[in-house]
Amino acid sequence: MRMPALLAMIVMLAALVALPVATASAQEDFSGTTYITPYPEGDTYRLQVYGDAFAEGLLGGLTDAFSGDTRLQLQRRHRSLPGLIRPDLEDELRAEEANREPVHVAVVMIGVNDRYNIRISARDRFVVGTDDWREEYGKRVDRLIKTLKKRGAAVYWVGQPLMRRPDANEPAQVMNDVVREKAYLNGIKYIDITAQFADDAGNYTPYGPDLAGKQRLVREADGVLFTWAGYRKLAHFVERDIKRDLTQARNDRSIPLAGAETEQKRIAAQRPRREPEAGWKGTVTPGKEKTAASSKTDAAPVPSAAGFDAFGEQKADNGRISLKTVSPGGREETVVLELPRPAIAAAVIQLITRKDTGDRPSQMGDVVANDVGGGLVVLSSVTPAAPGPGGGARRVSPGQPYYQVWIKGERLPPRPGRADDFAWPRVDPEIVGIPEPRPARPPLKTAPRS
Repeated sequence: MRMPALLAMIVMLAALVALPVATASAQEDFSGTTYITPYPEGDTYRLQVYGDAFAEGLLGGLTDAFSGDTRLQLQRRHRSLPGLIRPDLEDELRAEEANREPVHVAVVMIGVNDRYNIRISARDRFVVGTDDWREEYGKRVDRLIKTLKKRGAAVYWVGQPLMRRPDANEPAQVMNDVVREKAYLNGIKYIDITAQFADDAGNYTPYGPDLAGKQRLVREADGVLFTWAGYRKLAHFVERDIKRDLTQARNDRSIPLAGAETEQKRIAAQRPRREPEAGWKGTVTPGKEKTAASSKTDAAPVPSAAGFDAFGEQKADNGRISLKTVSPGGREETVVLELPRPAIAAAVIQLITRKDTGDRPSQMGDVVANDVGGGLVVLSSVTPAAPGPGGGARRVSPGQPYYQVWIKGERLPPRPGRADDFAWPRVDPEIVGIPEPRPARPPLKTAPRS
């Protein structure tokens, strides 16, 4: 009886030890809600193109497409992969895994040199298009995808277009089927361009509309590669998916109700800095540091014409204010308040810290109504020059309709039969003396001329 109990205890301890490891690995595999990471290194996305001659031309089109996008740092040279059926593919993938440069977006287009048999040994080979060939090619596609995902890249695999010759088109479509299945199983995005470079009947055509809608030559004479207009059009479909995911990633990292991106940068520039000895320094204005003397003064700052920033808001010269209070024992105490954020305008600080000077707030003006005719009433506010007996007398008649509506906020009774009369049953306008509209006169009949 002791041996089974001891074995059960060992199994429970092993499960408890393995639980944190499994939890940690699950946390490491969590990739968030966006396809592209919202927090790239250096706040800039690095884009790398992988593949053969297809990828080299696609890189030129993507360079033109993302020329004005500051979010991306496009690598000027593509990562050359001549094909997936080459025997040195495993060495190239190991070199890719050892590369420590960050890659956030990986665009793959390959297949020019892969429409041949796969050699397994000196005697054995898999014929292109067979089930064995599909399985082996799928393993190599899967190996490349996992290598790129292990580096933290969002993978976009671009399929091959229709080819002019059948002996080249059939292997290309087989490769598209294999890649499409592996892309679905590995959770990457597959960009199908078959219909974009075909005619209305779905057949191969060397011509097609460019980005401006003009008919251009988009395919080379070999019926495989693209012209410059074709690569630029091809880059458009890749650019569309990448920009959509970049926008989603930027929205995921943005703080709700924090304003636009420009507003967040302005707030981040004014963020207070923490010092280990001096504590909070208050609001830091870019390009202008406060001195130690200015941080110790208790005098209220005086607003000046030069104390405005580029956004039209008044700067606070000091991040601290001093409030003088009287304790219950009758002693006068000074309380220093540190205001790290937000910045308070100098006029507000001066208003808080000033002593009682006997200033009185300005008197509210009187409302004067003038009927200008045509159902229009002008309401004006007049402040008397000097307050005195009778100076606050209002010259508005309480019996006027505009006084009841605009000043007292009352609702006038609706006139029977008018649009604002919701009484039911409806009142006949003739009973209350509202004249009915006159019917239109019939047209005059003229006798025909003889």
